[in-house]
Amino acid sequence: QIFVRSTDCDRTLMSAEANLAGLYPPEGQQIFNPNISWQPIPVHTVPESEERLLKFPLTPCPRYEQLQNETRHSADYINKTKENWQFLQMVANETGIRDVSLESIWSVYDTLFCEQAHKMDLPVWVTPDVMTQLKQLKDFGFEFLFGIHNRVEKARLQGGVLLDHIRKNLTKAANLSAHQNLKLLAYSAHDTTLVALQMALDVYNKIQAPYASCHLFELYQEDDGNFSVEMFFRNESGKEPFPLTIPGCQHKCPLQSWTRAWQKGKAWTMPCLPLVFSLAELFVGLAVCGSILLLLIILLLTVLFRIQSQPPGYRHVSNEGEEHA
Repeated sequence: QIFVRSTDCDRTLMSAEANLAGLYPPEGQQIFNPNISWQPIPVHTVPESEERLLKFPLTPCPRYEQLQNETRHSADYINKTKENWQFLQMVANETGIRDVSLESIWSVYDTLFCEQAHKMDLPVWVTPDVMTQLKQLKDFGFEFLFGIHNRVEKARLQGGVLLDHIRKNLTKAANLSAHQNLKLLAYSAHDTTLVALQMALDVYNKIQAPYASCHLFELYQEDDGNFSVEMFFRNESGKEPFPLTIPGCQHKCPLQSWTRAWQKGKAWTMPCLPLVFSLAELFVGLAVCGSILLLLIILLLTVLFRIQSQPPGYRHVSNEGEEHA
């Protein structure tokens, strides 16, 4: 009745096992030792090199990299860098990290956050104001991964892969003739997984998901026999999960309407194909290749012409007298 999939990382595998221990304590015949309130439950995974479902950004993906380069040249990214340039340089000087950018600042914040959580003394330069600014820039860095510029296409290349997988499973569960017995599908993954998924759904709140966050999809069969989807986001342990509403539908969204709301009439997932060039770039490339080919032809014809026009070389011809001497 349950299927659990994790990325092949120690922390995500451990999280999956810890959650399953809490969700499914053994009962009756499942208890093999009265002193151990635990039962083994399989957690599936694939090698990290083969992971194409849960760890984002998916790489290699030339088109996604092209979109990221375009994002780096967007007004939002350039202005954010300019506004925080002195701060980024200060962080680089204090940490000894050479290239501190909007994309790498998260690692500085994450380290300091963990040290703070474990009651360790922070460096003198790390004031509350510095932590606040680090957090803001870190959140921008996460948004950069899947948004800011051309969010929909990025989503189709990245989080859309997982979202379409979830859609297929929900549709399968709603097919009563398929006799689907599965009640729970659980994925143990990363904060970037949640960002990619929520960006694809257009429900991301632009704040990095904290540890132990969970995005919930619940499928209900209504009295009229139709199915609906409800979504929740649990990002605080002391509070109930927050309801999430996809743009274009209500919170309790009919399954087909839920799918249409984020697909927007397009084939959602896109393969990571080679770079897509504009027509101008294509014409320039063809012109360059044509010019090189023309020069080679001219060079070849010139060489052949010179060979043909050369006078024959001298050679010794013997006469009859020399042959009979």
